[in-house]
Amino acid sequence: MPLDPQIEKILYWAQRAKAPPYPQLGAVLARELYTKASATLDIMPPALHEVRDLELALPGRTLRVRQYAPWPHSWAEPRPALLYFHGGGFTIGSVDTHDRVCRMLALGADCLVYSVDYRLAPEHPFPAAADDAFESLEWLHREAGALGVDPARIAVGGDSAGGTLAAASAIHARDRGWPLALQLLVYPGLSSRQDTDSYRRYARGYLLDIDTVQWFFAHLLRDERDRHDWRFAPLLADDLRGVTPAWIGAAEYDPLVDEDRAYAQRLREAGVAVTFIQYDGMIHSFFQYGGFVPTARQAHADACAALREAFA
Repeated sequence: MPLDPQIEKILYWAQRAKAPPYPQLGAVLARELYTKASATLDIMPPALHEVRDLELALPGRTLRVRQYAPWPHSWAEPRPALLYFHGGGFTIGSVDTHDRVCRMLALGADCLVYSVDYRLAPEHPFPAAADDAFESLEWLHREAGALGVDPARIAVGGDSAGGTLAAASAIHARDRGWPLALQLLVYPGLSSRQDTDSYRRYARGYLLDIDTVQWFFAHLLRDERDRHDWRFAPLLADDLRGVTPAWIGAAEYDPLVDEDRAYAQRLREAGVAVTFIQYDGMIHSFFQYGGFVPTARQAHADACAALREAFA
């Protein structure tokens, strides 16, 4: 399919803006730029009953976890919950940059959402983010009763690098015997190598370019051994049998689309139920363009429907 007309406009504006690429800015300035730009094309923030930040005390560190509640809740009436990991190449992004997406998911899926401000590289290289993801899932599973969460209706989700963490967390949950309702993966990174046909086709000119991806991973990975760890590249996991069902939303003009499709196939071969949707004409990060791109809003509706069905 051709590029979506609204996406064409976004690419044109990006080209005219001539903003310095992230590798030229460095991690700190790149985070500032991404934070300022993240809401530009996003939906208006839906009003919820309660949004509050929690402090999650873990060994040697404290993480911020933002809780979204679309209605009053208590331990007396346990509700379903989504543990969400934001995107940003493990280097940029935060609970703030993905606040509107999480509000939308809480309201549209009729569930609690817990958004994790996991540690970023280069200050915290691999496997810090994966450790934070796994331990925050353990916390949510352990404290479900006190939080008013139904432990049998917990899902994990994320976009881009957050999708990597969600996919890895689903494997980790399987290994620990923790039941999950769904893994919601929005154009997740899943491969150890960036050498697919889609990486070659869309390496430049579609916002997420190969130089930026390599810059992200140069910050994250300590050496080549990390690249072959399934916590970084879930496609390398030896066995995917028994992981929770998956909903995967991919973008046609995304360097990651081939590995997303490959992961869906591996899950199916392992007997895991998978819904794979390729959003034609879309690019990486389109999920945050719901204020301007109708297909993004359709993807929101599809993701929320998948969560509601899984929680039911």
